[in-house]
Amino acid sequence: MKEKIAVVGAGVIGCAIAHALAREGRDILLLDRAEPGLGGASFGNAGHIAAELVQPLPSRQLLFGFWRELFALDGPLDIPLRRFGTFAPWAWRFAGAAFRREANTRFLAPLVKSATREFEHLCHKLGRSDLMRRHGHIQVWFGRHAAKKSAAEASEMDRLDIPTIPASRGLLESIAAAAGAQLIAGLEFPDSGHVLDPLEVVRALTRGAMQCGAELERAEVRALRPIGDRIALTTESGDRMFDAAVVCAGPWSAPLLAPFGLRAPLEAAHGYHVELAGHQPHADAPLIYMDQKVLVTPMAGRLRASSYMEFSGLESLPDPRKPRQLRRKLKDLGYRCESEGPSWRGARPVLPDYLPGIGRAPGSHRLFYAIGHQHLGLTLAPVTSELVADLVAGRQPRHELASFDLQRFGKPARKTTSP
Repeated sequence: MKEKIAVVGAGVIGCAIAHALAREGRDILLLDRAEPGLGGASFGNAGHIAAELVQPLPSRQLLFGFWRELFALDGPLDIPLRRFGTFAPWAWRFAGAAFRREANTRFLAPLVKSATREFEHLCHKLGRSDLMRRHGHIQVWFGRHAAKKSAAEASEMDRLDIPTIPASRGLLESIAAAAGAQLIAGLEFPDSGHVLDPLEVVRALTRGAMQCGAELERAEVRALRPIGDRIALTTESGDRMFDAAVVCAGPWSAPLLAPFGLRAPLEAAHGYHVELAGHQPHADAPLIYMDQKVLVTPMAGRLRASSYMEFSGLESLPDPRKPRQLRRKLKDLGYRCESEGPSWRGARPVLPDYLPGIGRAPGSHRLFYAIGHQHLGLTLAPVTSELVADLVAGRQPRHELASFDLQRFGKPARKTTSP
């Protein structure tokens, strides 16, 4: 009799894992409180397959100059003062990781560099080559320092073995004219790509998993705990037993992992997007306005513009100022964009060193996890799913995973009871 495996979380990571495991003939139940792709950040992500983001975010430069990025100064970073006490331990770990960036880049880069190729292979397995475009992406800067900034970026990418080429003069002139800018410089990144509809990617993965025998259930997983050599999963309808489980519940993962001796210091970095229906793109590829910290991606029938890292707490309410500010920036950049309109906000799950958590819980229980993919959930979904499939099967993973083990954060604090 095949072992029964629960996959907890139906974002792009969870659905990719369910698909990879079901393809290998495993008995899979995929659970989430929402429809696949709708409960977290997967629905609203920027759609950029970011094969260039090989460096984790924590850096000395950001650590000592983060104030320049604050929302109060028209930047993308927002850390409300009311969260100072609860956010401080996470920020302290982030600061420590800033001094380990080179080492952490060596761990992350092998997963990221092959992302576009891995995504292409995944689309082929799904029979959905229409889901993505391999057109690279473009980064642009405006103003008198634009050429200097572009040259510095090209030099850094060359050091990291990320290919770039100068953006074509015609394309740059078109982008500058739309924004009313006189001076512009830019780079093309030929090895990245983008998807035309992130939600359809999740749905295709779900359908693929179900065609291979996986089952889907809409239920809120409230707890996991070890019972003998099995795992009890608690939902609103009671307990159910599984032989193994994979936790990929984004920023809601920490309490599910704690009973297995794992600490997951996750924060929710909320991002926002607005969409421009029927708007023609300035480039047939994601376009990143580096000074404005805005990413515009051409999708099916629309443009999606994304920005912000808001550390306001997992259960906080959306901030209406941010989509308004994003719309203003888009209008300044030459897009037909109303001042008011619908927007989306979602919580990216981030660990303080900006490395994902991928591994197996210590001990004999078959509890696996894939969490904390920060801005790279879509990018790393294919390779993460294969790594988890290797772990579940007892195979040697194709990449070294010791650096992604959550035991790097120590054990969870024990709960105490009053006498």
